[in-house]
Amino acid sequence: MRYRSLALAAVGLLAVAGCATSPDADQAALAQRALVGMPKQTLLSCAGVPTRQTSVDNVEYFTYSSDSLQTRMGPSYWGGFGGGPWHRGYWGGADWGSTEVSARNCNATFTLKNGVVQQLVYGSSTDSPAGRLSQCYAIVQNCLPLVPQQPGPAASAAGGAGSRAR
Repeated sequence: MRYRSLALAAVGLLAVAGCATSPDADQAALAQRALVGMPKQTLLSCAGVPTRQTSVDNVEYFTYSSDSLQTRMGPSYWGGFGGGPWHRGYWGGADWGSTEVSARNCNATFTLKNGVVQQLVYGSSTDSPAGRLSQCYAIVQNCLPLVPQQPGPAASAAGGAGSRAR
């Protein structure tokens, strides 16, 4: 019984953790590190023309904006009434479902010095962190494929283990 309770608690925690993030949010978070060092020309070619830009003391600031509306439909309930031997019945329905609309937005500001990205900062009024980062991904998604892939610690460890086995 004790192990069953622990297992249920672990499954519950994993479910909550799974809801806290999304692949798009993960990629947007990765972009904050991966895009540092990107040349200005590459940034402009993959992200496009910024919504706003300014420069102060040889430092440029490019701000990109992304907005969207998310719509979710609630369940609909259909029913009817009537019938019987003494009169004709009516069968119809009514949609009592609800619609939930939420707005998401992101402002991504790139700081560039000497024509190279130094920093990427996100700002948003979207409630959830995962929702905020998911919307920011729309700005950086075309730039991420242009970043050279770095071997991760797992790949390095696997490569090292394979070379010792030979």
